[in-house]
Amino acid sequence: MLSAGQTLYDRYQLQEKLGHGAGRQTWLAMDLTAQSQSVIVKLLAFGEQSQWDDLKLFERESQILRQLDHPRIPKCRDSFSIDDRILWFGLVQDYIPGTSLKQLIQEGKRFSEAEVRQIALEVLTILRDLHGLNPAVLHRDIKPSNLVLGTDQQVYLVDFGAVQDRANVEGATFTIVGTYGYTPIEQFGGRAVPGSDLYALGATLIHLLTGVSPADLPQRQLRIQWRDRVTLPPALADWIDQLTHPDLEQRFQTAHEAIDALNRSETVFSFPPVERPKNTRVQLMRSKKRLEIVIPKHPEEKGLNLPGLIKLGVASLGLTFIVPMIFLILFFGVLSSATWILILGALIFLLFMSPTFQRTYVKFDRREFVVETQRFKTASNRMTGITRDIREVRRDSNGLITITSGPYRTGYRLHQFGEELTDFEQAWVLKEIRSWLKLK
Repeated sequence: MLSAGQTLYDRYQLQEKLGHGAGRQTWLAMDLTAQSQSVIVKLLAFGEQSQWDDLKLFERESQILRQLDHPRIPKCRDSFSIDDRILWFGLVQDYIPGTSLKQLIQEGKRFSEAEVRQIALEVLTILRDLHGLNPAVLHRDIKPSNLVLGTDQQVYLVDFGAVQDRANVEGATFTIVGTYGYTPIEQFGGRAVPGSDLYALGATLIHLLTGVSPADLPQRQLRIQWRDRVTLPPALADWIDQLTHPDLEQRFQTAHEAIDALNRSETVFSFPPVERPKNTRVQLMRSKKRLEIVIPKHPEEKGLNLPGLIKLGVASLGLTFIVPMIFLILFFGVLSSATWILILGALIFLLFMSPTFQRTYVKFDRREFVVETQRFKTASNRMTGITRDIREVRRDSNGLITITSGPYRTGYRLHQFGEELTDFEQAWVLKEIRSWLKLK
């Protein structure tokens, strides 16, 4: 019998039992060999109520988690077996501090439209990465208890005990797994595809919105009847209904398709008002389909200072007097050719160094985004990316606005700008970008 305080495998000291089922236990434990870090230990007792199929699922979870390296999925640290009158198989994972969505529901939380949409986008992004692997990884048991809202306010997908790492093969049989109410009909028939995870996500969103498990909601022609319990814009409700359509062919086929459809929806989401800083020279144009920001580089952006004013004055003087003088010199031949070449070079240097003629353009649409610095309307630094691949937008320790983007499989890229902005302008621009992208 396992109990708190017991040490398994000479390494993992059990702290608190988090859950249990037929032949299974989940514990919060302390890793005594890793600076006493908290970990999750999942245990399967073989030979009592568990069967070979349970052991195969347990081993599959361990194998797949060892191959995954995703920021929103707990990493597998170790696996072991112990024989203490009962043969136990153990799986050790990172501990994610936070609260499951199921616990939040049980505590009486009702999720708002904006919160549900944000959760949907975060989970769909995880599924897009998993389904895009070769072979695709299917979770097969998405539900509120397997989604953790971390203390960093990001959603994590946990419990891969039902995971499948290969596509269905004609005539092959698989262990039927899933949770009633969240599992689509094809999965009960032993068939799971990416659309099956999307159905489970849709049923989860219905639970978050209504506070009622989809298993306890009425059905009509196998469709969950939930819309009369909430007030939602029709576009968002239609989107959830398509996620949970009983006919697999009528559902979204991929997480990518579901994300695009959600972004195209006409649902209006409420965000805190963003106040435009007074006297800002930043231009910001926003519509439903586009967001464009123009940031001029000017000494006034960081406060007037003597060097900046001198540089601006010299550049202005060059435009006003030196250019006409050069033409006069060339025309009348007052100076030698070498002399006026030096003068012309100095003028060009001053003009390009002058902040007056530099602009940073940041442009978003629903397909791509661009961060570009221009001098005299000539691009000197251009960074591009795919809008749907944006992971976060934040202000880094160097005071730059940083856009993190990139597919999970190929690594992330950083796009940085905004050194010309004041603190108030940075906060304003950052909030506008996040709200347009619907990021927190």
